Amino acid sequence: MNLRDKPKSKITASRKLSLKMLLLTRACEDLERERQEREEEKVRYLGDKLPPLQMSGLSLDELQNLCKQLHSKIDVVDEERYDCEYKVGKHNKDIHELKLKIQDLGGKFKKPALRKVRVSADEMMRALLGSKHKGSMDLRANLKSVKKEDVKTDKVLTSEVGDWRKNVEAMSGMEGRKKMFDTGSGDK
Repeated sequence: MNLRDKPKSKITASRKLSLKMLLLTRACEDLERERQEREEEKVRYLGDKLPPLQMSGLSLDELQNLCKQLHSKIDVVDEERYDCEYKVGKHNKDIHELKLKIQDLGGKFKKPALRKVRVSADEMMRALLGSKHKGSMDLRANLKSVKKEDVKTDKVLTSEVGDWRKNVEAMSGMEGRKKMFDTGSGDK
């Protein structure tokens, strides 16, 4: 007998089916019993919290006092209900966040492939700012304009400064370095 061979089950298929049916009927009976217990608990709780009202033979002042008492009880119950709903919502949110953390730690969460989207500056500003964005944003309009006459005058000024070769010849050799040294030490 090989180790890879599985031993045959000693329970027949009909026996398995009958066991499943027994388990299902038992589960249904348990569910029905739990439902009845919840109903009985609800009736018992309401009997404790809300005694039967006896309004016959009460005067107008007593009826008003009874209404005020009932309103105060309703307020207390509403506060409790609100607190319970808030706690349940908070717990559900915490559970959701923990599930996301588990997915992140497991590494099974696949990030969707991102598409390249061409968006103009106006569309981007509209998406970011929403209704606050007014007008179109022409980036070229904000650039500094340069006149051609100004460029020509700048070229003329630079040519008048002098020839760079003359300056290099004056500073070449030991005399030029001595001049640089003397002007550097004279400033101090």
